[in-house]
Amino acid sequence: MLAAMPPTPTTPPEPGEAPIRDRGDACPGALRLHAAADGLLARLRLPAGRLTSRQVMVLADAAEEMGDGSLSVTSRGNAELRGLRDGCGAGLAALLADAGLLPSPTHERVRNIVASPAAGLDGLGHADVQLWARALDAALCAEPRAAALSGRFLFALDDGRGDVAGLGGDVTLVAALDGAVLLAAGTETFRLAAPGPGTATAAGAPAGTATGTTAVRAALACALAFLDAAEAAGTGAWRPRELPAGQHPDWAAALARAAITAEPVPSSPPPAPPPPAPGPLGDRALHVLAPLGRLTAGRLRALAEGADEVRLTPWRGVVVVGPSADRLPALAAHGLVTDPADARTGVTACTGTPGCAKSLADVRADAARAPGGPLPVHYSGCERRCGHPHGTRIEVTALDPDTYLLDGAPVPRTALAEAVAAARTKPMES
Repeated sequence: MLAAMPPTPTTPPEPGEAPIRDRGDACPGALRLHAAADGLLARLRLPAGRLTSRQVMVLADAAEEMGDGSLSVTSRGNAELRGLRDGCGAGLAALLADAGLLPSPTHERVRNIVASPAAGLDGLGHADVQLWARALDAALCAEPRAAALSGRFLFALDDGRGDVAGLGGDVTLVAALDGAVLLAAGTETFRLAAPGPGTATAAGAPAGTATGTTAVRAALACALAFLDAAEAAGTGAWRPRELPAGQHPDWAAALARAAITAEPVPSSPPPAPPPPAPGPLGDRALHVLAPLGRLTAGRLRALAEGADEVRLTPWRGVVVVGPSADRLPALAAHGLVTDPADARTGVTACTGTPGCAKSLADVRADAARAPGGPLPVHYSGCERRCGHPHGTRIEVTALDPDTYLLDGAPVPRTALAEAVAAARTKPMES
């Protein structure tokens, strides 16, 4: 079940033109592993980042027995197992399937769904979009054509608090106060009418089910409309923003065909939010951060202890559902970030050397020494800046093992901490 990942050639576009993709995207998955410098890599799509406590324990065991002993949290709230040994593909797939983490082998790379991690927990927001995420996942897996989506196509489901609407989703749903839904697809935005009082729902269904059903149908209709447009364009586009000018989907027509009432509304890019601070969420959940996005097997088991479920977040954190605030000291003892004043808050980094052959420096070692500050900072081992967060941030990019680029100027590694400390305290454009 292990498939080699071919290179993904792209014909460089002229300025203002769409790229020509000669092959499908090479994003790794749970079945299509990537050969990295530190071993094989598996990327597990986790819609809304959700894991049961049993699934967390299974991943902890897999990390120890097959990989480097840790799990990485991605900027989409997915999970990566690194350092996997050769020949582990079939065993890993069986393990994941048994744990319910591989519901559709044909669709496993397209289950990219981020959702407000605190939805339904803290009294904020206008809908429990975590439930929408589960319904959308089921709808994607049930639609054969959806398997043709790129592994980079992203759905974002925001409960109205604005935490994930600015994360660059290709189809974004935002719950509105009046029960309606705002849908953004490409550069257009629509208001989906709230279901009427007579709309039937299944007996015992949670409040907002009719609204969620409409939202899910609309998201799937837009994804399929993108596939139609991409096929017609013939450029191999992975995401709507890559389609040639004049060949974008007729989103309104796609919604109408799905019998969804949608009204165009003015569109403006939502701001990317700052990472939420670690600490309690309401009275029955906690938010903690994984230092540099890594969760050791020990940290995973600590998170699972006494948890109803955990939710990995796009900010490389974890929402733990079930425990109260008195559990924070125990999680801090395992090295997790539980205090907003912790210098590790807001610090992210790519894999760097020795894990990535393209990296020019051991950026994780340097990021671990990052001084604290109000602005997020991301350390990259090369100009690709893999895994960088959205929104305002400080970019630190390796030029060679001993030199970084910061604010457009080269900085010696020996002076990097001081330069980052200064940069994290001054205003900066997104």
